[in-house]
Amino acid sequence: MDNSPLQVLTVPTAPYSDQRPGTSGLRKKVYVFQSRKKYLHNYIQSIFSSIDLRDRQGSTVVVGGDGRFFNRTAVEVIVQMAAANGVGRMIIGHHGIMSTPAISCVIRKYKAIGGIILTASHNPGGPDGDFGIKFNTANGGPAKEAITNKIFQISRTIEEFAICPGLQVDLTSLGKQMFDLENKFKPFSVEIVDSVESYANLLRNIFDFSALKELLSGENHIKIRLDAMHGVVGLYVKRILCEELGCPAHSAINCVPLEDFGGLHPDPNLTHAADLVDSMRDGQYDFAAAFDGDGDRNMILGKHGFFVTPSDSVAVIADNIFCIPYFQQTGVRGFARSMPTSAALDRVAKATQIELYETPTGWKFFGNLMDAGRLSLCGEESFGTGGDHIREKDGLWAVLAWFSILASRRQSVEDILREHWLKYGRNYYTRYDYENIDIDAACEMMEDLEILIADKSFVKQRFAVEDKIYQVEKADNFEYTDPVDSSISRNQGLRIIFSDGSRIIYRLSGTGSQGATVRIYIDSYEKEQIFEDTQVMLAPLATIALKISQLHHRTGRSGPSVIT
Repeated sequence: MDNSPLQVLTVPTAPYSDQRPGTSGLRKKVYVFQSRKKYLHNYIQSIFSSIDLRDRQGSTVVVGGDGRFFNRTAVEVIVQMAAANGVGRMIIGHHGIMSTPAISCVIRKYKAIGGIILTASHNPGGPDGDFGIKFNTANGGPAKEAITNKIFQISRTIEEFAICPGLQVDLTSLGKQMFDLENKFKPFSVEIVDSVESYANLLRNIFDFSALKELLSGENHIKIRLDAMHGVVGLYVKRILCEELGCPAHSAINCVPLEDFGGLHPDPNLTHAADLVDSMRDGQYDFAAAFDGDGDRNMILGKHGFFVTPSDSVAVIADNIFCIPYFQQTGVRGFARSMPTSAALDRVAKATQIELYETPTGWKFFGNLMDAGRLSLCGEESFGTGGDHIREKDGLWAVLAWFSILASRRQSVEDILREHWLKYGRNYYTRYDYENIDIDAACEMMEDLEILIADKSFVKQRFAVEDKIYQVEKADNFEYTDPVDSSISRNQGLRIIFSDGSRIIYRLSGTGSQGATVRIYIDSYEKEQIFEDTQVMLAPLATIALKISQLHHRTGRSGPSVIT
């Protein structure tokens, strides 16, 4: 057996021009990573090169992914390159799998300099699906724009990368593995860790597990259905919800992580989790939830498939926040929502006199507020909710927050929502996604739309649909000045705000792997008519949104891909 130190190589390469990270890292079709020579290596080297060598040397880096196709291949390359770039210790999820919330937890627990998350989140998997790479920094949250810009700039000029090709890691065995390298760095170690345990222990310190166990498996327990959509969170559901909190095994479905998510589109919404919605209609179950591929998103349903919008979900959690023991101990420092999310949370913040922050889309903005001690609970309309326990949105945390409310109030999901609307009024809300739009057509439409709404004559303009009249009070391209570091984020979405508080918002999404996704968000507040059909109530504003943008004509699309 050859015990000589492993060789470290410097390999010449050529840059690619398309490695700009989006809102959630670099996302491409799997075939891009497979067919373009050293495409993966270039991007990983760009990440490591963005970190000063003095900070890298001997440091700890966490790696894990949602188990989608190409996950294992990428983990092996990252480990070989980390060793060659001076990293001292790698912490990797068992089989290379770890949920995004758990990675954030582990980064913080082990004081790592960062983590590399292998996921395309809610996008399809398999050989014909998507793959993604996201870099999270030492706080456990997504890298800030200055860092992702630095990574991109390095990727455009990269000439070589460092790798230790002979280093082979056993991802199947828990424990530490040691390697000697043929360079000046100290011995390199890899720790394969239980993907669930550290995260589960964090949750035990946040929630009252005895009360949750009584709710889920006690004498008068509720009946639940949890759909992991063959993503990574299935491991966590089985261990925490079924084994520890006593939920019957049949309560959890699609809990085996699969490289192609079983052919499912692991996006927890009414369109892609339609089977779960259908299974709720007969009233057999009291509560249901679905999760996305990497476990950071969630959808909440009540009996008979009663749908809780993500905007309402975070508002209800805020209004009942002291049902969660963690917040009884820490207090509540602030609430926040992304700009396109409905203003339902604003009403709770105003009533409770708790500071409310409106940020651009992207969890890194919430993380900055949390690190500064200004924020305790936040949410995005794209099925993301979380607290300051980590620096990522957290699907399972959101479900346990709801269970805490149900255990305390002993009401149905629907009754809790109805009481909430009676107390605060209701923000009717929807989002239309137009996916895989030609990028040039989408950008031209957004540019022309911005010119239109920037004209002074647009403000005070009136739009009439049937018996409804809406007058424009404000229109802009949303700009955010971070109250912590005074950094400015521009071009975050086009807003049209009407005199009654209704809003139409247009954004180009940064989470797709090809083409463009145009999103239209519609938010309308009602104090009296609170039990009506959402699409009926928002139909006039939807008509105005399409008329102003001429989206169907400009993109050739007759309707949205997804409505949520």
